[in-house]
Amino acid sequence: MAEFSWETRSPLDRALVAGPHGASGDAGVSLTEIRNLDLVQVMARRGKAAEMAEAAKARFGVAAPETPNALGAADATLIWSGPDQFLALSTGGKHSIEALEPGFTGSASLSDQSHARVLISISGAKARTMLAKLSSIDLHPDVFGVGAAAATSMDHTSVTLWRGADRDGQAVFNLLVFATFAESLWHTILDSAAEYGVEIGHSEDV
Repeated sequence: MAEFSWETRSPLDRALVAGPHGASGDAGVSLTEIRNLDLVQVMARRGKAAEMAEAAKARFGVAAPETPNALGAADATLIWSGPDQFLALSTGGKHSIEALEPGFTGSASLSDQSHARVLISISGAKARTMLAKLSSIDLHPDVFGVGAAAATSMDHTSVTLWRGADRDGQAVFNLLVFATFAESLWHTILDSAAEYGVEIGHSEDV
């Protein structure tokens, strides 16, 4: 009988080559894949949006986002993904689907997206300029401030995009893409960022 060994690998395992890419000199864009995350889609059942919001507040200490926003809790981020639904992003298993199910029984349907999506963090002095090549969203800080989120598309690929807290004075944009499209979009992002110089890496720090 054949023996099988299952090893979890990132959908970007082959495509992501850590280090510098594109133009030489100081990198204008930093691309970091965030690995080993817990991601759960929470969708209110019909007529249960208020109950779902209460359950989210009890679990995370913050209300579920009702508009396109990303809200930070002590150990998770809640990202709006549509009317009466959000994504719960965390690490370490504390907010895995198994941990969340009891608190949302009756009010919401849960779906584990941990291995179905890829999370890419994009930052750097040229991050906003690069993203403008791929998205029709106005990312100007007066319009798309810290915590703003959008369900949109890039290069004909559906994505969830939100702006995280600034790092070293630079804007940070987070991008969730379905795993099956991740490698294709990754190469498109690299092509768009190459002229600015890119620093590529991966991390487990959300």
